[in-house]
Amino acid sequence: MKTLRQAKIGDTVKVVKLHGEGAVKRRIMDMGITKGVDVKIRKVAPLGDPIEVTVRGYELSIRKADADTIEVE
Repeated sequence: MKTLRQAKIGDTVKVVKLHGEGAVKRRIMDMGITKGVDVKIRKVAPLGDPIEVTVRGYELSIRKADADTIEVE
């Protein structure tokens, strides 16, 4: 299983599954990250947190902990 956190800068990956529960999963889905959407990794902060991605045409910053719950291919 590869997660969004493991993707490299410049990679475009497709979301396979969200592993969060309850409010965490709902918040990720509200940001536009749902099954089947393409996500491009733009930047990673110097200490690794947060990760900046492009999803559905806009930029989004995601915490490492949240990125670990997003399975990609």
